[in-house]
Amino acid sequence: MTKNINLNRSLEKYIIDHSSELHPVLKEIVNYNVSLGNQKKLQISISQAQFLQTIIKTSNIKKIIEIGSFTGFSALSMALTLPDDGLLISLDKNSEFSKKAKFFYDKANERKITQIIKPALESLKELENSKQKFDLVFIDADKENYINYYEKCIELVNKNGLIIIDNVLWHGEIIDKSKNDKFTNIIREFNKHIKDDNRVTKNIIPIGDGLTICIKK
Repeated sequence: MTKNINLNRSLEKYIIDHSSELHPVLKEIVNYNVSLGNQKKLQISISQAQFLQTIIKTSNIKKIIEIGSFTGFSALSMALTLPDDGLLISLDKNSEFSKKAKFFYDKANERKITQIIKPALESLKELENSKQKFDLVFIDADKENYINYYEKCIELVNKNGLIIIDNVLWHGEIIDKSKNDKFTNIIREFNKHIKDDNRVTKNIIPIGDGLTICIKK
């Protein structure tokens, strides 16, 4: 019989305590985000960050696009793991959050991150026109544009490249038939879009709020 673990806060803390220690600046970002109150939920979980680092280290990833950066926790986590000749392009339209993220990047002396501060769909179109290709795209931004971001990014990743999307389990509400609010239905529609897409191999990893991992065929 299949066994499933209820990943509560105590077990999450145990996992973090028994995994590699966070870079000091990443710890600072976590603490800063806690001070923001409800906005702290915009940060990916520590376990998700460490999972992304593992993917980067084991997949020879050098070029990354991140869509939605908040105060820089996920971008810095990934950039610190990239090789010296690596590049991470951070797309976010919020200038206030981007300025704070830049403060943390500078404090960590991390120079592999390029920030573009404007609507991500505009930036993705420019990147497409530049004919650049990327090894990994991480999507964690406004849910209304998830399908639009995905469709742009499928053209920007190399063969066997990765598109990783956050929040695909939506607090578990996607399976609750009584939940029919706008955002729950947007995530359901997005998940079906990925399920039906034969251009990628895909699976959902139940860490944080759920990550979908797509590998471009």
